[in-house]
Parts: sequence; structure tokens; C-alpha cells
Amino acid sequence: MKICMIGLGKMGGNMATRLCRGGVEVVGYDHSPEALNQWVREAGVIASGSPAMAISQLEAPRIVWMMLPSGSVTEDQIEALIPLLEAGDVIVDGGNSNYHDSQRRGARLAGEGIGFMDAGTSGGIWGLENGYCLMVGAEPGVAAVVEPLLRILAPAPDRGWAHVGPVGAGHFVKMVHNGIEYGMMQALAEGLTLLEGKQEFALDLARITALWREGSVVRSWLLDLTAQALQSDARLGGIAPYVADSGEGRWTAIEAIEQGVAAPVLSLALQMRFQSQDERGYGFKLLSLMRNAFGGHAIKGPNEIT
Repeated sequence: MKICMIGLGKMGGNMATRLCRGGVEVVGYDHSPEALNQWVREAGVIASGSPAMAISQLEAPRIVWMMLPSGSVTEDQIEALIPLLEAGDVIVDGGNSNYHDSQRRGARLAGEGIGFMDAGTSGGIWGLENGYCLMVGAEPGVAAVVEPLLRILAPAPDRGWAHVGPVGAGHFVKMVHNGIEYGMMQALAEGLTLLEGKQEFALDLARITALWREGSVVRSWLLDLTAQALQSDARLGGIAPYVADSGEGRWTAIEAIEQGVAAPVLSLALQMRFQSQDERGYGFKLLSLMRNAFGGHAIKGPNEIT
């Protein structure tokens, strides 16, 4: 089997590597020649100077798997691929696109006779060795064409991947997955902050998180990763208190509002990330100002905070 993969960043490159290990010939393209050459050396990817050159090396039905940033980058690439493909070919979007965009793109491609699959992909940097969790949306015929690739990328041929519904369903399921992830991470962070703050007990957080990994109700892969990190640096001295948020966390909160579904944990976890990104702290300054105005509480200057 031979496919084209566009976008060979860390995620795309590792997925291409896993496919190559599974016996798939991967013709790769990336806007960065350095990234492309890395995976040629390390994984055996076949280099291509353009998507058109890559597609010319494939046999029908041709599969083009994209691992690109959501938004205009993915949109523009799909539009550029349409004239290069024929009826029966398939485009797979394995990035974190908004499911509404995936539904629209699927309809657009269907009008050209081109199949489309939205593949929500989870596994991060560990997916190369452990396999990826793949949540895919597509018409049944398209899913059947791509299934051999899913079986290689997943942790095992019979688990870790699922055709969850029509076009758009894959990215929708992945969106909600990421919203849940936000909530789980926030709960762990808050609990460990409470433990760290109880100075009179001098608690060893590395030891406690390692303990929780054995038989406790809260054991999880996130806990595993946290425990391993705390073994190296429990004080987290080299880490800034800034947490980025992906589009999917925001989209999950918006979906909850649109459906009228109460999702306070997921929404608040997103808001806490926003708070960490507020370098000005303007809202907190206003709170201090109000406390002073109604209660005479002291206002601390920038150099008085301990």
C-alpha cells in the first residue's frame, strides 16, 4: 500500500514512521525541507518536492493523509488538492479541525466525487511506540478504503480505532475528548496544589503520585505522566505558570452552550487556562481597587507581592 502524507511535523512524522514500520510506502511532503529530510533518514519516507509530485506516484484509489494546523492552512491545502485528484480518491484530515469545517469540506469533496475522512487523533509524542487512538468520521465506503492504515496506526489492529459516524463525527468526538482532558488535568493540578500547600506535612508529591498509580480510583495515563515528571523536578522551578489552550477546548465550551448542556467543569478548566495567560492581570487589579474602595483594604504595589 502506498499513500501520500502532507505535514511532517512531530505528530505527522511519527505517524508516517509507524506506517512505514507497518509496511506502508509513505510519499511525504512538508513545507520544511529539513523536516522532510529528517523523516526520509529516520523512517524511510519517500521525499516529494510537492503534493502534486507525491500524488503522481500513487495508484487509485489514492489516499492523501494531511496532518496540518486547523483553519486556513488545511482549507487551502484541500482546495489545492482537488484538481490533482479523481473520483474515488480519498483525503484524510488527521489534524484538529473544527467539526463544522469537516462537514462542509466533506460535502464539497463529495460534489467532486472525492472521499473525505475526518480523523480525530490522540496519542501525542507517545503514539509512535504505543499507537494512536483514532476517532474517524466518513462514509462506510471511504472508511473501508482507509481501514488498513487505521489498523497500523492504532495500538492494535482490533482496538484503539473506531469509525464513529458520518463525516464530522470524528472531529466532534475528538473535540469532546479534549474538553474532558482539560477537566481531568485541572482536577489533578488543583489537588496537587492543595497537597503542595500543606507545608506542615512536608508531603512528597513525587512519592504520592507514584502511590496513586497503584490501584487507586484516580489512576490514569495523565497521572502516570505527572508522576514521572515530578520524579525529576517536584518544585517545577523551570516552568512558567502559563498554560496554552487549543481550539478544541474552546469549541467544546461553545458546543455545550449551543446544546444547552451544563458543562461547568470543562468550561471552568478552559477559563483557568485563560487566567494563566493574562500577563496584565488587569481584572485582579480591579478587584484590589474595589476592595480598597468599599472596605479600605490595602493595595499592594508591584514590588510588595511576596
